[in-house]
Amino acid sequence: SVYLRADVELGGTDQLFNLNVGRDIMPSLGVEAQVVMTTPLLVGLDGIEKMSKSTDNYVGITEPPNEMFGKLMSISDELMWDYYKLLTDMSIEEIDALKTKAASGELHPKQAKVDLATRIITDFHSAEDARTAAEEFERRFVQKALPSELHERVIALGDEGVRLTVVMLRCGFADSNAAATRLIDQGSVRIDDERVVDKWHVIPSDTGPFVLQVGKRKVVRIRPEPR
Repeated sequence: SVYLRADVELGGTDQLFNLNVGRDIMPSLGVEAQVVMTTPLLVGLDGIEKMSKSTDNYVGITEPPNEMFGKLMSISDELMWDYYKLLTDMSIEEIDALKTKAASGELHPKQAKVDLATRIITDFHSAEDARTAAEEFERRFVQKALPSELHERVIALGDEGVRLTVVMLRCGFADSNAAATRLIDQGSVRIDDERVVDKWHVIPSDTGPFVLQVGKRKVVRIRPEPR
């Protein structure tokens, strides 16, 4: 602050102490004290910690529209209004009007969240991308359909088949065998839309192509490698 002879220093509310230290030091070194301005912190998807990559509760601005849309739809109804204030150019009066409509039942919170996600994705991608992402979200999570663009992986099943947990690891759907097992125990794994509950489940060697789904967002078509 002294070196730059700063007039104003801007930071998050968590930096208020540091900003004020600079302001306090400046006059003793013959520099006019800077003005300190703080902005609210953007809370992450978990609704607890500030948004950051280290806590994996973030929406990346370069992520695909569909990924951004899904993440934004996962935030709580309460947190949504903070996102409106910090991430859109709507006025406080406009946002308060939306909150009133939601509270009265005139506007469903889900629709308000769809509108929020649409605004954000339009800013970072385009209006067309936002519309397509909204349609894809409706198709997948409301109509329970598979993604319109389903990625494929070719995996060797061997002569005796291969355990499901191994397939999950090869697809990047789990970081370890223990993590894959936990996902199966939690009921988060489906094969061709049928939930798998056996952690020892083996994919037979003569299996044809099938769809593997882990959680709501991880879906891939597995195509066995020709033998």
